[in-house]
Amino acid sequence: MGAASMNTKATLFAQHFFHGGKADLGPGDLITPGYASNFGQRKTAAFVYLTATLDAAVWGAELAVGEGPGRIFVVEPSGPLEDDPNLTDKKYPGNPTKSYRSRDPLRIVGEVVGWTGHPPEDLKAMRERVAEAARRGIEAIED
Repeated sequence: MGAASMNTKATLFAQHFFHGGKADLGPGDLITPGYASNFGQRKTAAFVYLTATLDAAVWGAELAVGEGPGRIFVVEPSGPLEDDPNLTDKKYPGNPTKSYRSRDPLRIVGEVVGWTGHPPEDLKAMRERVAEAARRGIEAIED
């Protein structure tokens, strides 16, 4: 198999990562740690979060704090990733949401347009769960 064929296969099987939010960003921009978290008391986030599933990115875009429409960015990590302990430890063993975090920036390489959000009743129920967690003082795991 020639080099061109191998490169095509590498592209076909490359992993894509997504980040859902409301920031006004575009290709080439970096998503970096150091901004207020979308959850709890909105403490400064030590990590940036990403997922390999579009559904998890949709939740991120729908639940993000701020003005403007939810957006889903296709991102490229610039450093090592680790499983997101906020979703993987006891909630979803084995990381079925394919949710990760990094201390290094994510570079935006594109945007998913025309995505479909969750049904209104599902979104309302999730917002209620997030609000209840905030009332109970549950914060994102940032260590």
